[in-house]
Amino acid sequence: MIHVIQADLDNPRHRADLIAMLDAYARDPMGGGRPLSEDIKARLVPGLKAHPTAMTFLAYRGDPDTDGRVAGVANCFTGFSTFAAKTLVNIHDLAVAPDARRLGVGRKLLDAVADKARSMGCCAVTLEVRDDNPAACRLYLDYGFNDHGHPHRFWKYKL
Repeated sequence: MIHVIQADLDNPRHRADLIAMLDAYARDPMGGGRPLSEDIKARLVPGLKAHPTAMTFLAYRGDPDTDGRVAGVANCFTGFSTFAAKTLVNIHDLAVAPDARRLGVGRKLLDAVADKARSMGCCAVTLEVRDDNPAACRLYLDYGFNDHGHPHRFWKYKL
């Protein structure tokens, strides 16, 4: 059974599971293929806790309060749609542990994020996905996300 919770970043288990999932994602080719540095691991939770719109969801195989194993993560931030003049939720990271793929973990994470966005009165949930990640693209299309079809590139100015 898959259970999804909104993480409490004051909970030591949630902190450890978040870091473990993001490190596994970073090691995956879709996440860059390199582990998180010890510096990043040390700054991750304090940084998320300090960010006023951060929300983390953790998926577990089994009971998250007892013997469940972390199976997925979704890190989200609220934004604002100027065209709708309403808040939105952006999924910044969505990752599923390799041994939990094709078990519905990604869909359960999307359900939790969408439920939270609805409860906040948001107009949309947004995300970005690599074109060379067909499994994720299928999940998002099957879930009901629309590919806007507008070719664009993600630009970053690194400080």
